[in-house]
Amino acid sequence: MQDFDPLDKQSDSIAVRAGQRRSQEREHAEALYLTSSFVFENAEQAADMFGGDSCDENIYSRFTNPTVRNFQERLAALEGGEACVATASGMSAVMTLCLSTLKAGDHLLASKGMFGSTTNLFTKYLTRWGIEVDLVSLTDVEAWRAAMRPETKLLFVETPTNPLMETADIAALAEVAHAGGALLAVDNCFCTPMLQKPLSLGADVVVHSATKYLDGQGRCVGGALVGSKALMDGEVMGFLRTCGPTMSAFNAWVFLKGLETLHLRMRAHCEGALAIAEWLQSRPEVAAVHYPGLVSHPQHALAMRQQSAGGGMVSFELNGGQDAAWRLIDGVKMLSRTGNLGDAKTTITHPASTTHARISAEQRAESGIVDGLIRLSVGLESVQDIQADIAAALEA
Repeated sequence: MQDFDPLDKQSDSIAVRAGQRRSQEREHAEALYLTSSFVFENAEQAADMFGGDSCDENIYSRFTNPTVRNFQERLAALEGGEACVATASGMSAVMTLCLSTLKAGDHLLASKGMFGSTTNLFTKYLTRWGIEVDLVSLTDVEAWRAAMRPETKLLFVETPTNPLMETADIAALAEVAHAGGALLAVDNCFCTPMLQKPLSLGADVVVHSATKYLDGQGRCVGGALVGSKALMDGEVMGFLRTCGPTMSAFNAWVFLKGLETLHLRMRAHCEGALAIAEWLQSRPEVAAVHYPGLVSHPQHALAMRQQSAGGGMVSFELNGGQDAAWRLIDGVKMLSRTGNLGDAKTTITHPASTTHARISAEQRAESGIVDGLIRLSVGLESVQDIQADIAAALEA
């Protein structure tokens, strides 16, 4: 049994305590179970476990592992969901969701302006398997309603989006999905459950790249899906059990350690990002700043209803296009030039030539990903030092 009941507990406590089952060794920190398999009392028990549908017992680490289960139960409790399935990466979580809920002839409706790999998965690969895909404006609820078909089974959104920080009306899109008999999945990577809980707003599934803020220090790759017990323990776990996009026990243990400080880190990320966004607005080299916490953001009021803060991600457009963007990125001394985000270290990247390079120029243009756009993941360094590094590069 768990030593901690998350019922009626605050998120800060859940992030530190939920899901742990101490062994006979009485360990204080969560145990790390590096084993591929588990032994059985007898042949009958082995037959019952392998032949049954339940994954509550330890059978084989491709789909049941105590450390991974600890992470799953903690994240589910944080999101307010009934169950969680952890995967090898954020993209494998998206793939697992799609291939466990969709079949040939079904229709997927998703937003424009998503992470480039998600867009590619939907438009390049799912369509090969007979799944029809349409992309619509994230913020136009009527466009979603008009694009619904009898075959529509899944609506998928990021909010805020990567990299333009657009915000979806989760409750309104949930109503559209459910009226048509479809599921709504929300990628909550940028906010985490510390800032936003999509399930409480009507979403059916929450998607995470645990690689980002859940880890928080750029150490491991992983993903997760959170939703109802019926969906997670049914089709989703069935897909993972058979197809094997499995989270390693070691990575799950690292993510557990990351969750313990998530509330503190997200508070600091948000404070730093807001300060950087406000400062960037004052720079003459900057044509536009995209951050939900700014009053100037088109969906600021909606974001502040759904989120407890603006998040740690900021994007901004430079006058001068790609040449100006690359000169700035090449000129920074402290910031890390990398495509990852959600790290303690501030990272900087040029989406049009990196994270969104593999989608077409037309798709980038439709999504507003211009050549002068830069994405910042504001880390935990001094805000003054981050500003000084950017300012020196701009002035050079």
